Amino acid sequence: MAKFSYIALDAKGKEISGVLESDSTTAAVSRIREMGYFPTSVKETDKDKKVGKMATGATLAGPAAPKKGFGQIEIKFLGGGRIKSKVLTSFTRQLATLIDAGLPLLRGLDVLRKGEKNVVLKNTLVKLAESVEGGSTFSEALAQHPKIFNRLYVNMVRAGEAGGVLDVTLTRLADFQEKAQKIKNKVISAMVYPSVVVCVALSILVFLMMVIVPKFQEIFRDLLEGKELPALTQFVLGVSNLIKNHFLPVLVGIVGLVILIKVLGKTQPGRYLLDRIKLNLPVFGPLIRKVSIARFTRTLGTLIASGVPILQALNIVRETSGNAVLARAIGKVHDSVKEGERIIQPLEASGLFPPMVISMVDVGEETGALPDMLMKIADVYDDEVDNAVAALTSLLEPIMIVFLAVIVGTIVIAMFLPLISVITTLGGAGG
Repeated sequence: MAKFSYIALDAKGKEISGVLESDSTTAAVSRIREMGYFPTSVKETDKDKKVGKMATGATLAGPAAPKKGFGQIEIKFLGGGRIKSKVLTSFTRQLATLIDAGLPLLRGLDVLRKGEKNVVLKNTLVKLAESVEGGSTFSEALAQHPKIFNRLYVNMVRAGEAGGVLDVTLTRLADFQEKAQKIKNKVISAMVYPSVVVCVALSILVFLMMVIVPKFQEIFRDLLEGKELPALTQFVLGVSNLIKNHFLPVLVGIVGLVILIKVLGKTQPGRYLLDRIKLNLPVFGPLIRKVSIARFTRTLGTLIASGVPILQALNIVRETSGNAVLARAIGKVHDSVKEGERIIQPLEASGLFPPMVISMVDVGEETGALPDMLMKIADVYDDEVDNAVAALTSLLEPIMIVFLAVIVGTIVIAMFLPLISVITTLGGAGG
């Protein structure tokens, strides 16, 4: 027998390691699962079987690199990049249907590979089949492609494998992806109208300031003969001169500001600050908050319902929350649960969740139906996001119209104030 060193996760998501003797890697993985653990890395350690170890590692991890455990992946994706969420959702649902129909996993992957048009996913399916055929579990094979299958995806599949309900888990995962994409599309659609209007407004403003206003400035110089202009007119002419004479520096300054915000968002303090500002925006803040709550509750509910341990599920939700403020709050929930306390106290202390959410989570904890309650909260907030998007769209239309009217109107008034003065002077002289 050969000796194998392993790294695995227990039921609480804690990482453990050890050494055991077994005939093969596949048998070692089976033994680890019988012990109640989820194996993430299994490697042969016998010195006299160095060659065998290398061969086994190449088989498990595919031709690119030795086998890596979950969370230790260093393999670069050879297919060339990511795939669209819609493509991944379709693959997930089709695979769930094939497995539910009784097809073995390898056969299902082969069927989907033959009909797949996306080159990146097709190449990935080949590698997944090779890894599974070489003795890896499906979740371990997925973990080798982190650009396509994130931690949430891998851990849900791992839980489905452990519980023998892979088809149910994949169906649940496809539902989750579809609803998440639906929310994302609605938020994007709500942003399209104001973005277009703002771009049009800026284009009109630049045109007026660089072409029209300078012509009025020449007229004022000839007609007023050095007389002082109204304050509003002076302000508009000053802005016009700034844009016309320093257009490039202004443009560079705007681009630099955008880059600075992007760079700031890459740091933890900067990202936290920006996400805090987003949550407190006057119009978009409530919508962003509702989207974040819906995403948090649906992700956590889906993971727990799929059999992922609560601590591991909270870690995954924290990493996939998409908001640093919410991620920090989830981290406190994780620490609280790890100490044997309830979820409810840190959720309430964060100040991010409305009383209704707190109450429903409280009931879910007490009744042992937390996953169902979390999914109900997500459904409620999905509806609220729908209503908020509709209300925001109807509200933004008049706001944008007023915004454009104020900008153009201010410029028109500023240009006609001196002309009124000239007309009044000419009228007095003629009388």
